[in-house]
Amino acid sequence: MHPILALRAFFAALFGRPLPKEVIPAGLLPAPAPEAPALDTAPTKLPEPAPVPEPVPEPVKAPEPAPNLDGAAAQTLGVLQAGGRLLDFLAEEIESYDDADIGAAVREVHRGCKKALADHFDLAPVRTEDEEAMVTVAAGFNPAEVRLVGNVVGQPPFSGTLKHKGWKATAVRLPKVPAGEDGLVIAPAEVEV
Repeated sequence: MHPILALRAFFAALFGRPLPKEVIPAGLLPAPAPEAPALDTAPTKLPEPAPVPEPVPEPVKAPEPAPNLDGAAAQTLGVLQAGGRLLDFLAEEIESYDDADIGAAVREVHRGCKKALADHFDLAPVRTEDEEAMVTVAAGFNPAEVRLVGNVVGQPPFSGTLKHKGWKATAVRLPKVPAGEDGLVIAPAEVEV
């Protein structure tokens, strides 16, 4: 998987967004819906609908302010850049380097990013069962936490093999963006004077 797609998949999972289609293997994407058969266009008389009683309006609550997820994603990238120079590594063309040099660089990036994640996030698996264990996904499951893959037909509960436990953040400690600063700046340019 291309590193940029891996990052997109990571942040999609982290913020509960659907995975980009480029990340999902073609065999796991749902098949396109079959074309509807041609309908008879001759007008038919439909029965008059029964009168519908007026719904009682529910009191409207003010919406909760939406969190700035774009800013949070940029902050997360900033944390990984500061801790492990992740973006510098991913932006570097590595084709000309020896495997030993790449391995040494990856160890440094891994060490720094792992520490940055531990400093700013508490992570836990979504499912606690062992991978490759048989699990049941009950009706009413949260699709942000469980993605069904393979031959998905019918209604829950679903039984299948746990392929990946998933990850969720149980605590997030991102730095606050000072008022007036651009929350989408991942790492400022450095100028030595």
